[in-house]
Amino acid sequence: MINRAILILSGVFVAVATTTVLTQTHAPNAAPPSDVLTRLAGQLERGEATLEYRDGVGYLPSLLEHLDLNIDSQVLVFSKTSFQQAIINPKNPRALYFNDQVSVGTVPGGDVYELLALEPSHGMVFYSLTAHKTDRPLLRRRGTECFFCHAMGNKGAPSLVVASVIPDADGVPAYVSTFINTIDHREPFEQRWGGWYVTGTHGTQRHNGNAVAADPFHPLDLEQEGTQNLTTLAGKVDTSKYLAGTSDIVALITLEHQVGAANRMNAVAFQYNRVRRDGMSDADWAAIDAEIDDLAGYLLFVDEAPLLEPVKGTSTFTRTFAQRGPRDTRGRSLRDFDLQTRLFRYPLSYMIYSDLFEGLPTPIRDRIYQRLFDVLSGTEAGPKYAALTPADRRAIIEILTDTKSALPSYWTAIAPT
Repeated sequence: MINRAILILSGVFVAVATTTVLTQTHAPNAAPPSDVLTRLAGQLERGEATLEYRDGVGYLPSLLEHLDLNIDSQVLVFSKTSFQQAIINPKNPRALYFNDQVSVGTVPGGDVYELLALEPSHGMVFYSLTAHKTDRPLLRRRGTECFFCHAMGNKGAPSLVVASVIPDADGVPAYVSTFINTIDHREPFEQRWGGWYVTGTHGTQRHNGNAVAADPFHPLDLEQEGTQNLTTLAGKVDTSKYLAGTSDIVALITLEHQVGAANRMNAVAFQYNRVRRDGMSDADWAAIDAEIDDLAGYLLFVDEAPLLEPVKGTSTFTRTFAQRGPRDTRGRSLRDFDLQTRLFRYPLSYMIYSDLFEGLPTPIRDRIYQRLFDVLSGTEAGPKYAALTPADRRAIIEILTDTKSALPSYWTAIAPT
């Protein structure tokens, strides 16, 4: 019998769980959330916004439009790793749409849309919306029951999960925790996307997507044929049930990176707010600084698993994501993809522009800025950052000083040559 707790934990952006647990916000007496979902919920409640129900696709297109979510961000997960697991399987995968602030999950035949937003003072907030036509569709705020899953595995802080599992023919994952692998941009290509559909080309690099372990006598052996370099899901999924026929590989890699960045921001803020109430000791600051160093390294793509061959998606995601900017006076952006040997052209995460980053406690944000500055300016020259070339460091500094007004003043004193 499947261990339900482990199964749910391996889900992605799970919006509802079944058990209520006690959780904490980022800061004591945190202000009410001010995220895009909370704002939309208020607008719907006051009649300032409406959601349109369209035959065949329900409220989904209208919801995505209100939240500035592109259809081309769609990725499909067919493992039973959501509270709607009963109707998820390889023929009926769950669709996810995301941007820097919010995500929406939906399963054809499901009762609700799952909604999650990153929110600085609370880490994240959860809502649901009925998938059935109603006279007055409203977003429903979900309570602490969501943290049954979303406060596990991230040092007590709210967390997101992108997991790679070994699914059987019905999408049931191997339930031993060893075989539930949380992935981000550091994970080797061959260990990614078990339980996911993946459309795109990637040469001879292999991944675990588009495959099931069909033989119950060999539950850890994924099928090998017809699973790599797929440009269509024809024969695997009835794509007419979805807004797009893709589960774009570039969107998947981007989502993985974003989740890792958000989780680290939430963890360091949570730990800081937990210990500062009793006064920060030198030992406390040493522990926090270690987390800050890890976050800074992640934002700079230290230990990023290299792409051994070029990767190309099958949707417009690569183009539309980059168009979101911002761009410096030379037209460069931290959202510009590389996709030849690494994910991004300029190796500093675009999540530095996020509300989640800006909402970090000021002492934490200041320390992150200082750590990034020390690395990029060459003050920190340790082997950990050796892969950052002088050209990369210079370009990142130029882009940031041109596009981020909240930078500490010492950043602008650098005069790159």
